[in-house]
Amino acid sequence: MKSATDIIKSFAKLNILVIGDAMIDSYFIGKVDRISPEAPVQIIAVKEKNHRPGGAANVALNLKSLGAKASICSVIGNDSEGNELKSLLHENGICIDGIFSEKNRKTTIKTRIIAENHHLLRIDSEDTHNITKANEDKIIQFVKKNKEKFDAIIFEDYNKGVLTKRVINEVIKIANQNNIPTIVDPKKDNFFEYKNCTLFKPNRKEVKEGLNLNFDLNDIKNLEKSADLILEKLSCSSVMITLSENGVFFKKNGKSVHVNAFKRKIKDVSGAGDTVVSVAALCIALDVDITLLANITNLAGGLVCRKLGVVPIEKSELADEAKKLKLLI
Repeated sequence: MKSATDIIKSFAKLNILVIGDAMIDSYFIGKVDRISPEAPVQIIAVKEKNHRPGGAANVALNLKSLGAKASICSVIGNDSEGNELKSLLHENGICIDGIFSEKNRKTTIKTRIIAENHHLLRIDSEDTHNITKANEDKIIQFVKKNKEKFDAIIFEDYNKGVLTKRVINEVIKIANQNNIPTIVDPKKDNFFEYKNCTLFKPNRKEVKEGLNLNFDLNDIKNLEKSADLILEKLSCSSVMITLSENGVFFKKNGKSVHVNAFKRKIKDVSGAGDTVVSVAALCIALDVDITLLANITNLAGGLVCRKLGVVPIEKSELADEAKKLKLLI
């Protein structure tokens, strides 16, 4: 059995493509110590403002932080925010050759107002209509042209219109024809479009919405039933259901694994799913055993929740924590 160090070192051999909804996560961080005289609302004295890659862009950033090469394929607005997003990605060493712009589209920005580690408000500026056929063509051609470069493809779906049914179906077909594993982080709208993918990774809420079932997913028998339904409906190779404080559940080839979350002080759950899907894709590309995969993704998701805001974890951080907890040894 490989150690955590061996697995994480091997991440550096991989080149992963992320396709999906890229966006900017904007933060206003400060302190609240008074109420506005104009209305009964808090006044925040802003101490810090920053922009970070979000959505599919944060997944790419996680892959890079974990030592892998990362490319991103997305559609953004032909605006200053889109240019900023490309600059942020380029500065972090992520290939942006697959990013295309659209005239009648806004680049998605999620603005979070935070005071003393508490989220006060989020403001979203976005367009969520499907991308044009011309940009669908560009994405599909980009994947066809560059398919030999990629060890895995992640679909990062935030229901913002980049992952249309045509894009999903065509890219999975190309991937399967070339033995490239596909890892899906879904949302409700396209839940059943990802047929024949390698790994389908919904969270608990997405399972309930997607299957339209009122299962208690704290019950292991109901987890098994839900996973079996997904495997049957999607004809996918494996399913991972993330369960927040209850860890992760993984099923493949009739074998299932449930790993409980480690107890830790949670600051912010934002971006945890991005981290989990990044680590899962790297492990799938390396053909890691499902028990090891479940353990390392569970650990990574917990680590990122100790941080404020949507931020990646470093490969050294993941390896050190795995050794400390005597995981994967």
